[in-house]
Amino acid sequence: MGKETKTNAMRILDRMKIPYTLNQYNCEEFIDGVHIADMLGQSYEESFKTIVTVGKSQGYYVFALPIDKEIDLKKAARVVGEKNLELLPVKDINKVTGYIRGGCTPIGMKKAYPTVIHESAETLPQMIVSGGRLGEQIMLKPDDLIRAVNGRYAVSYTHLRAHETLSDLV
Repeated sequence: MGKETKTNAMRILDRMKIPYTLNQYNCEEFIDGVHIADMLGQSYEESFKTIVTVGKSQGYYVFALPIDKEIDLKKAARVVGEKNLELLPVKDINKVTGYIRGGCTPIGMKKAYPTVIHESAETLPQMIVSGGRLGEQIMLKPDDLIRAVNGRYAVSYTHLRAHETLSDLV
């Protein structure tokens, strides 16, 4: 095979000398992060999805949260100082971020958007985010992700998925 092509996220991490591990897997169809974690035997706690939102001000905001959680748009809006937030429509993901659904990572988007990492990552030895394309993941220290995206941790802006109960988490 030819030379490995790196994503923008990987090139940025390399340039910043931030260590990471690349995990590649076969992904014929992206369903969601929970499906991928189950397929790869990864913990939900370490696996993060990237959610892009747009505020009332028309500014974009990026949130990285555990794959088994859902974003609470009202709480998230307060975290970034917006009156309200809406999810970025799937059809606009590539135009705004340069990535596609399932391959969107907080690192190396077309522009540097304010990025918030869920507080649960702060105590993890490593976290997993998309590598910038389907079938690729980047594993790195949470503080290194914060540095790479000039982001910050924030208190809870998530809630349980609708089908979960507290007993599911015990």
